[in-house]
Amino acid sequence: MKHYTFPLLGREFPVSVPERPDELSEFIAWAARQTQPVAVDTETHGLEILSGDPEYVRLVQFGTEHEAWNIPTELGEPFKEAARQALRVLIAGPGVTGHNYCGFDAPALHAHLGLTYDELCRNAVDTMLLSKLVDPRSVHEGGIGSSLKPLSDHYIDPTAADTQGDLTAVFRSLGLTKAVGFSRIDLWHPIYQSYAGGDVILTARLRPKLEAELRRFGVPQRLVDYEHEVARICGHMQIRGLLLDQDYTRRLADELREEEEENTRIVRSYGVEKLGSPTQIAEALTGMGESLTERTAGGAIKADKAVLCALADTDLYGNRLHVRTPNPLAVAVIKAKRAAKWRSAYADNFLATVDRNGRIHPGIRTMQARTGRMSVTNPAVQTLPSGDWKIRRAFLAEPGHRIISVDFQAVELRVLAALAGVVRMKEAINAGRDLHSFTAELVFGPDFTPKHRKISKAIGFGVVYGGGATTIQRQTGAPMEEVKRAVAAYHRTYPEVRRAANRWQREAFANGMVTTSVTGRRLPLDRDRTYAVTNYQVQSAARDCLGQALVNMDTAGLLPYLRLPIHDEVIASAPAAEAEDIAREIGKCMTFDLFGVPIESDPEVGGRSWGSLYLPEEQRAAHDEWYATELAAA
Repeated sequence: MKHYTFPLLGREFPVSVPERPDELSEFIAWAARQTQPVAVDTETHGLEILSGDPEYVRLVQFGTEHEAWNIPTELGEPFKEAARQALRVLIAGPGVTGHNYCGFDAPALHAHLGLTYDELCRNAVDTMLLSKLVDPRSVHEGGIGSSLKPLSDHYIDPTAADTQGDLTAVFRSLGLTKAVGFSRIDLWHPIYQSYAGGDVILTARLRPKLEAELRRFGVPQRLVDYEHEVARICGHMQIRGLLLDQDYTRRLADELREEEEENTRIVRSYGVEKLGSPTQIAEALTGMGESLTERTAGGAIKADKAVLCALADTDLYGNRLHVRTPNPLAVAVIKAKRAAKWRSAYADNFLATVDRNGRIHPGIRTMQARTGRMSVTNPAVQTLPSGDWKIRRAFLAEPGHRIISVDFQAVELRVLAALAGVVRMKEAINAGRDLHSFTAELVFGPDFTPKHRKISKAIGFGVVYGGGATTIQRQTGAPMEEVKRAVAAYHRTYPEVRRAANRWQREAFANGMVTTSVTGRRLPLDRDRTYAVTNYQVQSAARDCLGQALVNMDTAGLLPYLRLPIHDEVIASAPAAEAEDIAREIGKCMTFDLFGVPIESDPEVGGRSWGSLYLPEEQRAAHDEWYATELAAA
């Protein structure tokens, strides 16, 4: 048995590490004696915990507030079995605690030890989820953050030794980067073992502190339980992953590289040597006769994406505005940058993270944003280009399956109507009217045009997302005076929206600059951005509509078909013969009433690839023919 220590609160806490199989019985007996929840953690070879490598976990740590045990499972089956036994005893008894447990450690333990994911989550509390419910802000937003070290500094011991920093220094001394250091450092290095044991001691101490904060703030226990359910459901999707069409993705990477190079040549033909130099781009555009009036905080002429899109006659999503002749330099800059980003962030990244079974396993962060909104990272499929089929074409349903997409119908605006009690908006929704056309009719009159509908849509989302007249003008290309008149008319048409915002702001001022969502979620406001209160309320409630829908799907037995939650959309894969029925059932789970407003969904069934749902009409026949061949082979 090796013995290490972890320094905390001026003391040294013991960290025990069995070296031989005959020393494991002492650890198992220790686990059996525990009457309070025990913290659990893992040390892995890196972040690709679902790579398919069963030896990816090096240590499984167990700890209380006063001591830790590090079980070196990389030494073989007896050590793995001891960790399995301890986990089963603890889950059946006092329970376990982990930090980022649902999203990292439980999937790693499932892959490494063979325990079911549901079993690992059955009697577990994730302190990262608790911390997000106490304060969802990141460090750069003025919060504590959700990482273990800053939380421990804040709640436990601000003078605690930074063993993680010490470990990084060790990596450097060994000529290792942080990316490979955890894989190559000697198993018995004292700082490595101290760091590993310290994590569970800190986590064990952190849980009661956070639970006390939740009680102090009045956060309902049902919200805590609900977040753990949502995290468990998303964990299943993360473990299952998405099939990647690797041959197609390689071809896509090559095509994007060619597109980047071609448009970079065009950019250089206008005298711009550095694609990443706004100054050179601005000078070239000015030389072409363009009038650039916006400036950065430092006084330089702006040539950012918003400016370039306006000159290219597109909105921020690449859709033509048809208000001017596109500037060829602006178009080439946008295309070159887009191709470079798509290649590195998507195609190359997908190929770099695919596992040995041909799947990628995006990490689903179930409470990433301040509002509780989810995000999907590594790879970042959360940020896939809106409406684009080329990137989504890389992802496939299972052989013999069809891809399913079920999206909420205008959920933000429906949630706004429900929370603010917007009478005319609720009437339109309940009557089955297109909300943007209905608003355009009220604002511009019965002879409104498609352009007026576009302005009304931009205003509606601007209210939800906190965008002002400038943002709306960029999205629509409409003259600023027309936009301002339309915004004023919008608020006259729906006065309840502004009244609700004023009420939420007053409540936040009386509650320490915190507004509380309809589900009891704490949403801290910034004093210089109190106008964001409407955005926070709506986005938080919309996120919880998705979370509740996922719980409904799990209850209905649909979890095996689910693959990914993206924004307000759920992606699934189902056998071709059952796909229409499964899509309908998912749609039912995403349909319910919110304060008299129906929350509804649009189920859609595609071919085998996710991209088939976004294909232009002229390309669908070729895709359907390819899929029919695939289906026959399956």
